[in-house]
Amino acid sequence: MLLHDFFLRSAAQHPEHTALVCDGQRHSFAQLQQQAHRLAWQLQSHGLQRGERVALFMDNRLEMAVAVWAVLQAGGVFMPINPLTKADKLAYMLNDARAKVLLTQDSLSKTWLAALADNTSVAVTWVCGQASGLTPITEQANARVHAWPAACDQQALGDLRTGLIDQDLAAIIYTSGSTGDPKGVMLSHLNMVSACTSVSSYLGLRQDDTVLCALPLAFDYGLYQWLMCARVSATLVLERSFTFPVKVLEVMVKERVTVFPGVPTMFSMLTNLQSLPSFDLGALRMITNTAAALSEAHIQRLRALFPHATLFSMYGLTECKRVTYLPPEQLDARPTSVGRGMPNEEVWLVNEAGERLPNGSTGELVVRGSNVMLGYWEKPEATAQRLKPGPSIGGLPGAPVLHTGDLFRTDADGYLYFVARKDDIIKSRGEKVSPKEVENALYAIEGVLEAAVIGVPDELLGQAVKAFVVLQPGVTLSERDVIRECLARLENFMAPKHVVFLDALPKTDTGKIKKTGLA
Repeated sequence: MLLHDFFLRSAAQHPEHTALVCDGQRHSFAQLQQQAHRLAWQLQSHGLQRGERVALFMDNRLEMAVAVWAVLQAGGVFMPINPLTKADKLAYMLNDARAKVLLTQDSLSKTWLAALADNTSVAVTWVCGQASGLTPITEQANARVHAWPAACDQQALGDLRTGLIDQDLAAIIYTSGSTGDPKGVMLSHLNMVSACTSVSSYLGLRQDDTVLCALPLAFDYGLYQWLMCARVSATLVLERSFTFPVKVLEVMVKERVTVFPGVPTMFSMLTNLQSLPSFDLGALRMITNTAAALSEAHIQRLRALFPHATLFSMYGLTECKRVTYLPPEQLDARPTSVGRGMPNEEVWLVNEAGERLPNGSTGELVVRGSNVMLGYWEKPEATAQRLKPGPSIGGLPGAPVLHTGDLFRTDADGYLYFVARKDDIIKSRGEKVSPKEVENALYAIEGVLEAAVIGVPDELLGQAVKAFVVLQPGVTLSERDVIRECLARLENFMAPKHVVFLDALPKTDTGKIKKTGLA
């Protein structure tokens, strides 16, 4: 099975069922499939070949939802990119993946035009929205920028040619790394079909479900809401963000939403909203959380506010989508656990020597399953650090397994409890933040001599970014100055919340900055 077979099957079996509610408009599976087929045909007509990459640089909108299925049906590999991404990082991703096509929107033109100026791989850029009044910064960019393809007669479209098998790439999803350079996680059709099937199965998603997604489709947690809805022929209500929670709640009431996936930041905003009791959310039957662990206080507040809804605490990472879930009936007994491995997957802990540990131990989490990525795009060394030979089964060599880089402990029954990350990646607002990338931005500020960045606990954000800065002699900067400069260079979730100025940073014997104890 290929990933887009879920969508094609739903369109064939339930053509009139509402697949998507976006910007107040309702779209059936049949309507979306017509749009996806047209776009796929146009992609192939412009030369897209099997396995070539298509970057999707858009907000949560109709075109983004359609583009996922269109690229797959055209035989391409889709690359969802956070619309908050800055131009230099976007250019890096386009160049790194050698993207053939960029699908984007006019309101992000300042960013993608600047990125195209540093890129030669993108042959065509299609822009949705008004797509007028664009002022390209180079003639080269102008020649490859066009308005979103117009609708055409469905009868005039030719057949799509792909020849795909489930070992082919379906997506490349970029994730930050401790080196500061984003890494492209390569996910095959088999990887994504396996993850989608396992997660939607243990959640018990149904065709009569209506799922509210205020998470970015560029974020795998948001993306999989769309994929899983297609698998079970459910309805996705797509919101741009959770910035205005009252507006989202009004939509949830109107659409009788039954499933609400979120992250701790969203749940903090929700539980602190005084007007929440005035909204009739009686249709809500399920709440899911991942990206960062919910605190016990968060869990208690959510259960008190939504006693009729089951709550799933989960853990995952882009390299395999999802790893664990805690069955709701275990929530009282193990409120801080993220559960055990999901269906069609095996997980265990290892020590520094790679030896398997018994229950009751603390060690690095290892994942074995068809949901595990193929590797990082053209980064063999980084891949080798994460994918290592698995245990032999019946005397046969084991397939590669994923070493997550995250430390967990297990109780006597094998339930997992997150301890810490082996590296220093920060999870803020449900997003991964590379300290190195933030430090690079700090060093780009005139007058900064040294910088170190760590994550500190934060009730709202999960972790907040905290920067320690040493200024050059005679330079004066305020905390507000530093944060403002970072916001100009980074996505807003990556900018420091706290800045501390020091006369010197601690060093190791070899002269490297030592972060131990900075918190």
